[in-house]
Formats: sequence, structure tokens, C-alpha cells
Amino acid sequence: MKRIYLISLLFLSQFAFAQEALKDNFEKIYQDINQHSEAYDRLKYSTEKIGHRLTGSKNGKKAETYVHDLLKSYGYQVSYQPFSAEAWSRKSLKLRFNKQEVPSVSLAHSPVRAKVEAELVDLGNGLEADYQRVGEKVKDKIAVVFLHILPNSGQGLKNLHRSEKTALAEKYGAAGIIFINSVKGNVLLTGTASITGKLINIPAVCIGFEDGMKWKETLASQPILAAIDMKNKSGEATARNVLVHIPGTSLANEKIVIGGHLDSWDLATGAIDNGIGSFAVVDIARAFKKLALHNKRSIDVVLFMGEEQGLLGAKAYVDQAIKEGKIDQIKYMINLDMVNAPIGFTTTREEMKQLFDQWGAVYAELDDKFKNENSIAAGLHSDHQPFMLQGIPTATGRGGALPNNAGMYYHSNRDVFGLVDKGGLEQTIRVSAALLYALANADQIPAIKLSDTAIKQFLEDKGMKEPLKISGEWRWGQD
Repeated sequence: MKRIYLISLLFLSQFAFAQEALKDNFEKIYQDINQHSEAYDRLKYSTEKIGHRLTGSKNGKKAETYVHDLLKSYGYQVSYQPFSAEAWSRKSLKLRFNKQEVPSVSLAHSPVRAKVEAELVDLGNGLEADYQRVGEKVKDKIAVVFLHILPNSGQGLKNLHRSEKTALAEKYGAAGIIFINSVKGNVLLTGTASITGKLINIPAVCIGFEDGMKWKETLASQPILAAIDMKNKSGEATARNVLVHIPGTSLANEKIVIGGHLDSWDLATGAIDNGIGSFAVVDIARAFKKLALHNKRSIDVVLFMGEEQGLLGAKAYVDQAIKEGKIDQIKYMINLDMVNAPIGFTTTREEMKQLFDQWGAVYAELDDKFKNENSIAAGLHSDHQPFMLQGIPTATGRGGALPNNAGMYYHSNRDVFGLVDKGGLEQTIRVSAALLYALANADQIPAIKLSDTAIKQFLEDKGMKEPLKISGEWRWGQD
């Protein structure tokens, strides 16, 4: 009994020492971000001097270079990771319903040239059940669908991404698809309508909420003839992830990846989507270098391009790791995409919840804005997805609201720097930097990389099988 007692005392003293060391470094991070963060000013400069950061465009290349040189100025060796992307950009669009012009915007990866005239068919939410309901009626017609889930649609309906809704329109023979945005004020939203990042076969268009609902009501009582006249540009281009590798010490062959997508759409400057995420990642790297933090595990800091075109940069990073036989080195991935003022952590894996709670309790002693309200959740359509599909656990910040109702304006011409909240951005940096440090220095990470069979079960349990089947990324057959 005495021996067990002594071992317990030793364990508790070691745990207390580890917690105290963790708290000391959390405090260094907290104070540095409070006093020296550059993210707000760097993002302001980017939006004012570069503008949008569309993948494959001149602006996109300027953004890649700007972040590369900024990280280099902090004292890092910085590399580019080039990959091929479909460099799509809009030229012109005219949309008419019964010869009346309707304000609209093209969705990315629509055809280079499309001139379609056909009747509209109301497909409701644009889910597979909606297409099955109308059957052959949609063939060679233009589908009108709500971007999200219509009010009073019933309980338990799960929305699909616009690219998945477009894939369904193609599958059932539609000649085009028109999305009604769900944001009031006739806000026009863009985004890719392609799952693969390649051109789709039918034109995809977005119209505003008020216009859309008015015409939807008209369509209930009379036919509407729609005409889409669209021109775009497209061609293969090289985009570049920007990468910093921070070597580890005792567990150098294990790696934590932290990333956010640098690219944005072209209607505005992408300040929220994803300026607040990508420039938070850059500032975390600045803080780690300035504080000379030593980490057991290696860290890759990645600014991904091509997220908006279909997670192209993240897929390129994962594919390269697989090709080099290094995918098993990646023990965790932190993704910052439109995260603002988090009050807790979200992890995809239940095995991490207790450890996150412990770390969060230590950090919360320093930061009264952090409530240690942690959760377990998993979804698709951001740069964590390719990692998750390889069985790698992922995390992000949770619980903070976007500033100034910014969520309404993502992918729109209103996503501008004036929406950014400096305090919320710096809270993202503090919280995410603390999580990164804790993951990089944990003695063990309970959530291990899943086997292929376990990945399949995980995705099914989280309700991701259907969208992955629609997108063609379900690799376990069509059962």
C-alpha cells in the first residue's frame, strides 16, 4: 500500500508540474497576443491593398506572396506547395423570367458559355426526395431550389451543399439550376457549384431572397419561362499553399497541422471568409516564433488555397503526405475557417473531450472570455475534411458568434473588412494558439488515426454518407 501511495504521489506531483508548465506557456501566449498581435492590421492591409484572394487569379498570387514573405519576416523558412486548379472567373450574366430581368450572380465553375431558355420547375429544398417527387418533370427544365431548408419543411431535414444540390440537378436531367438565397435584402451569394473543382455541365445561378420568393409564388399559379445568358472564363492554373514546418523535439516524427484557407471569392474581399481564419493562423505562427516555444511534436502551419473551389489545397497537402508515406505522422489537424471569439473547443472525436476539458480549465484561469464549453461534432466542406476522411482527428474553436451579422454576408459582395471585430479575431488567436501548444506537447493523444473500416462507421454515425455519395467521395461502394 505504501508503494502504491508513493507512486500516486509521484504521478500527482508530475501532473501538477505538467499543468503548471502548461499554464506558464498559456500565459506567455495570452500576453503576447494581447500586446503584439498583428492579425487585424495585416488583414486590413490585405483587404485594402490586394482585395479579393480568388484562387488562380493575379490577386490570389499576390496574397500567396504576401503571406509567404510575412512568415519569412518572422524568421521562418517558408515553402510553397503548388497544385493545379481550375482558374474560373465570371464575365457576364443576364437572367430573365418571362422576359423580365432578375438581378443574379453566377456560381463558380458554371460553364464558360451557357445560353439556356426553359421553363422553371420548383424543386423546393433541392434534396433528392424533391427530385424524386417531380420525376421526369425536371428533365430539360431549369430547377429552382432554396439554398438552405425552407421554413415549414418538416422536422429532421438535413441540408446539402450547393454543389451537391447542383449534382442532383444534373443527375435528374435539369438544364440549369437557380438558387434562392436565404438572406433577406436581396443579397447575392456566390460559391462553387462544383464538387470536383472542375466545370459543371449546366449553368448555376443565385438570386436574392425577396426576388426568389416572389417568383416562386408566381410559379405556383402560372408557368415561367427563364432565360440564362452566361459567359465566364476558365483554365488550368497553378495555385500554392503556403507552408511553415516547425520541427519538434522528443516526438519530432509526430505532427500537428494547423491551417486555414487564404483564398476567397471575388465579389468582395473575403474579410470574414476566411480572412479572420487565415490571418489568425499567420499570427499564431508569429507568436510561436517570438516566444521561442519548444514543442514535442512538429507543427505544420498551412495557408491553404483552393478551399472555395473544392478543398483543393487541403486535398493536395493530404495527397502529398500519402505519396511520401507520411500521412500516419499527422496526429491532429486544427482548422480555422470563419472562427471568431471562441469560448470553447470542438473536436470530431469523443476520446479527446476529457483532455480538452482539462486543458480548457487551465486556460480559462487566464482568460475570462473562455468558458471551456467544449463539444464533439463533425461536418464537411472545409479544409479539415480531407484529413478527417483519412481518419485523422480534427478540431476548431466553438461558441463565438460572427461579428456584425457577418454570417449573412459570406460569399457575397458585403464580406468586407468593416465586419471584422479586432477583439474577436484576437480571441481566436489566443484560444487556438493555446490548443495548438497543448496538442503539440501532450504526452499522448488519445484519439488515434482510424482504420478504413472505422472511418466508414464514423462517417455513417455522423450522417455524412449521403453527401459523400453524392459528391463521389464515398469510397466504400454504393450500399
